[in-house]
Amino acid sequence: MNKTSKIYLAGHNGLVGSAIMRNLRQKGYENIITRTLNELDLTNQEATATFYRESKPEYVILAAAKVGGIMANNTYRAQFIYENIQIQNNVIHQAYMNGVKKLLFLGSSCIYPKDAPQPLKENYLLTSELEYTNEPYAIAKIAGIKMCESYNIQYGTDFISVMPTNLYGPGDNYNLETSHVLPALIRKLHLSKALENNNWDAIREDLNKRPQSGLDGNSSQEDILLLLKNLGIKISKGAGSINPVVSLSLWGTGKPRREFLHTEDMSDASVYLLENIDFSDLTKDMKEIKNTHVNIGCGEDLSIGELAELIRDIVGFKGKILWDSSKPDGTFQKLMDVSFLKSLGWEYSIKLNEGILNTYKHYLQ
Repeated sequence: MNKTSKIYLAGHNGLVGSAIMRNLRQKGYENIITRTLNELDLTNQEATATFYRESKPEYVILAAAKVGGIMANNTYRAQFIYENIQIQNNVIHQAYMNGVKKLLFLGSSCIYPKDAPQPLKENYLLTSELEYTNEPYAIAKIAGIKMCESYNIQYGTDFISVMPTNLYGPGDNYNLETSHVLPALIRKLHLSKALENNNWDAIREDLNKRPQSGLDGNSSQEDILLLLKNLGIKISKGAGSINPVVSLSLWGTGKPRREFLHTEDMSDASVYLLENIDFSDLTKDMKEIKNTHVNIGCGEDLSIGELAELIRDIVGFKGKILWDSSKPDGTFQKLMDVSFLKSLGWEYSIKLNEGILNTYKHYLQ
């Protein structure tokens, strides 16, 4: 791949895609093709085929997907499996049909069984049952891995699948109905801090930037307080006082452990693999060609409770954090084994506290 190669980046406006775009540009790649959802519906087979025939990309990065947190995954199960499989089928098949030199498919750590040993090795795929709440999304991503693998075996293509751990960074989704845990904690703790400081300007500014559940900064104080209460943020003492006591209630027990990787690291790993690793490098010494995907992570985790305390310190919230054990925890631990990635020559560099601090600064801006 050279600096003038024609690269199609699907999902360039998303959390991962926008980070990959920045990384490619920083490294001097100039010929990057993008399309917005309004310009190209990747679930449409004919539209995708026409795009490939007209644009003729040499390399493809498939970062487009329907994504969300535990609530969204469990609520929109049909949409998650249908839309993701449609996107993958169209983009991957047309890459083969149009002679694309290399494709990079991005999946998710949720592909692994809920009770798999920790840390998660690539060969644990399909060894037991998936976590129920995100099963449709996981099945779609597993289908994408197997599609890339199968096309490589049958047609001799060079399609690589990577499975990132939980990601965070600039451009994250802060809609509290669909966001992942880390951005949700940043926003909830920011709003909690504003409420305990009686800083209604900050609360209204936040809702104007990111309307939530039909409310924005112009909504009445009564409606906003009800919204915050429904989000687990409530005044527990001193209502109407200058500095009320505020508590934040969060889903689950806080005990499940999660690994987090900054999107700048994720994008750097993705471009590194695209530049330096071929499918043949992933299949050395394999008797059966399977589980050829690559885990991308940092190999370190912490509990959700510890994460909440870390973000609390960065944001500056002083109230209580409570845990609602009647709500689901999801999989107890999802720590990636990244020894294969290290053997390929790449390691992460952004520490979690540094990454969250920078992400919160970006959130405020």
